[in-house]
Amino acid sequence: MRRYIVVANQTLGGEELTAKLAECADAGPCRFYLVVPVTNTEASDQWFTGGLEGVLPGAYRIARTLASGRLRHELARLREAGVEADGEVVDPMPVDAIRKIASREDADEVIVSTLPRRLFAVDGDGSPPPHPACHLPPRHPHHRPGRPLPLAANPDRPA
Repeated sequence: MRRYIVVANQTLGGEELTAKLAECADAGPCRFYLVVPVTNTEASDQWFTGGLEGVLPGAYRIARTLASGRLRHELARLREAGVEADGEVVDPMPVDAIRKIASREDADEVIVSTLPRRLFAVDGDGSPPPHPACHLPPRHPHHRPGRPLPLAANPDRPA
């Protein structure tokens, strides 16, 4: 059984990532472990709440709730399709969490799904850099921003 770690948040349930997960599932028995980083809300500590502090939840709590909802929805969708799936919500800077999960889950592949380039800092070629927690280069040579980016050991690239 192939085991995948999928790192995604706002792209969960999107057309591109859904197609990639379906492609993996169609290739044979597999298990997905979804890692959903909370969206980092820039300068959220400076948001004006109009005197409603304590009434309105903070930006981090809202972002975490949204991430949890996306995770629950995608897990339900995958399980309904007969795919083994689990996952968790992690902090906005997920490197340490991904490192721990990768060692625990013994994954064959890590799929990182990002927002389009205008919303995500990418390398000059339009693809996110290899994830430092995984030490794995991009597997495919023609990544387009906004598409899932599978990362795996690539026999075509020197180690």
